[in-house]
Amino acid sequence: MSNQTLTVRFFARLREELGTDQETLPCETGQTAGDVLAQLSNRGGPWAQLTGDQPVMIAVNQAMARPATPVNPGDEVAFFPPVTGG
Repeated sequence: MSNQTLTVRFFARLREELGTDQETLPCETGQTAGDVLAQLSNRGGPWAQLTGDQPVMIAVNQAMARPATPVNPGDEVAFFPPVTGG
């Protein structure tokens, strides 16, 4: 099976501000969660907030991850807005 894609999900206010809760992106060998984040951020507009002053939180396959976490075809990468104290 050659499913060379990732499922990317957006939660909370990111979902509302980006106008989508999920999309499928091509997955390249050696790609990291940070690479996916940068690729999306480069779209500009509301997408730029993904790498803005308050970095988003990342999960890969429902486990908290860092930008350096590798991603593989078939993985689910999720982005959450930063948690703010209050």
